[in-house]
Amino acid sequence: MTSTKDRFAADRYAVVRGLVHARACAFLYHYVTGLAQHGRLVTGDEQVPDTPCRYADPLVESLLLKLQPRIEAECGLSLHPTYSYFRVYKHGDHLPRHSDRPSCEISVTLNLGQQAAAPWAIWVQPGIEAIAVDLAPGDGMLYRGTEVPHWRDSFAGECIAQVFLHYVDQDGPCMEWKFDKRVGPGNTPHADAIMQKLLAQPGA
Repeated sequence: MTSTKDRFAADRYAVVRGLVHARACAFLYHYVTGLAQHGRLVTGDEQVPDTPCRYADPLVESLLLKLQPRIEAECGLSLHPTYSYFRVYKHGDHLPRHSDRPSCEISVTLNLGQQAAAPWAIWVQPGIEAIAVDLAPGDGMLYRGTEVPHWRDSFAGECIAQVFLHYVDQDGPCMEWKFDKRVGPGNTPHADAIMQKLLAQPGA
C-alpha cells in the first residue's frame, strides 16, 4: 500500500483519514459554531463573503502546533507553523478556484463536523484532471496550497465547520513566512491544556 508520504510527494496532495478523532471533532465543532451563532466571528473574507471565520483563534492555533508532528510524518518534511484559520460555511456558500499565498505552502483542510446529507467535495487539480475529494468529520486533506488549485462548488447542506492549518517547509522557499511573519503563534497555555486533553484518545 502506498504511504501518505509517497502519495503527497507524487500528487502534491493526500487524504489523511481520521486525523482528529470523533470526540475532539465534536468539541471543536460546537466551539466554532457556537462562536458563529453568538456573533463572535468576523463575518466573511474576500474569498467567502458573509461567512463567519477567524484567523489564529487560540484553541485552533494550539491544534496547529499539536498536530505538527503528525503532519510532518505524513508529508515527510520538517515544517514551521504559519497560522490557522476556520470558516463556518452556510447553505449556498462556494469557494472560488484559487491557489494560496506563501504562508500556505503546506496546508491541511480538516472537517470538524457538518449538517449535510452528503459530503461537500473539495476539488483539487494537481495535474490535467480535476479531482473531487470527500472528507468526513475528522478527515484532513494535506496539500501544497501554493501549487495545487482548489475550490468548492455550492454547498447544499446547512452548516459545515472547516479548519485550515498552514505550514512551510523549513528548508523551502517560503521558510521566511514562519508564524505568518508574526512574533509567534497565537496559542495560550490554557488553550494548550484543553487541546492536549482533547487530542488524547478516548479512554487513554
